[in-house]
Amino acid sequence: MLTAKKEIEVRYAETDQMGVVYHANYLVWMEIGRTSLIEKMGFKYSDMENEGILAPVMDVNISYKSPVKYGDTVTIHTWMEHYDGLRTHYGYEILLENGKIAATALTKHVCVKRDNFRPVLIRKFFPEWHEACEAHKKVPEMQKSRS
Repeated sequence: MLTAKKEIEVRYAETDQMGVVYHANYLVWMEIGRTSLIEKMGFKYSDMENEGILAPVMDVNISYKSPVKYGDTVTIHTWMEHYDGLRTHYGYEILLENGKIAATALTKHVCVKRDNFRPVLIRKFFPEWHEACEAHKKVPEMQKSRS
């Protein structure tokens, strides 16, 4: 399983009145993590978009564990939790500098045609992406034990 690591320096504008990172900013950080993972696999979202294919977020689940504050540096770890040729789920772990978990998350995506938002099979439209996703996705524990 391939994992991308990206450091984020928390900016003052990302904090709320309580002095902690506003919850919605984690979504931006997760996008940075996804982009980093895809680039590490050798691809770019923009190439897919230039072909008229989009990858909207279908579902988000975030669990906040520890506050992040202005001046902190966090590292976002991103991996492909699930891939089945149509849907891609990305897992995230956001860590503080001391290694403490600040948040964990999962986003679910499906590739669609820009003009009608109908789902498309990645293996059909982007066979190279499909092969890379198959090679780098997380292997379920049951499959690991059989290997």
